[in-house]
Amino acid sequence: MRLPRDVSGGDLAHILRKLGYSITRQTGSHLRLTTTEHGEHHITIPQHSPLRIGTLSAILTDVSAHFELTREQLSRQLFE
Repeated sequence: MRLPRDVSGGDLAHILRKLGYSITRQTGSHLRLTTTEHGEHHITIPQHSPLRIGTLSAILTDVSAHFELTREQLSRQLFE
């Protein structure tokens, strides 16, 4: 599945709520999200609009590794 090209940092933070992530703090233009599902996990998302495709890809790779999913499975779960 091709990654969407128009996702902003705020949109991604909202989408990741499906997986139990919540915003724990904000420093400048970066959001720190934390989930306690499958163990504690933290990610940092820049509030850019839109996110660069490499940045989005790296964030999704990190999240998919935490939840033991393939990136394809995670993308379907979040964007479909």
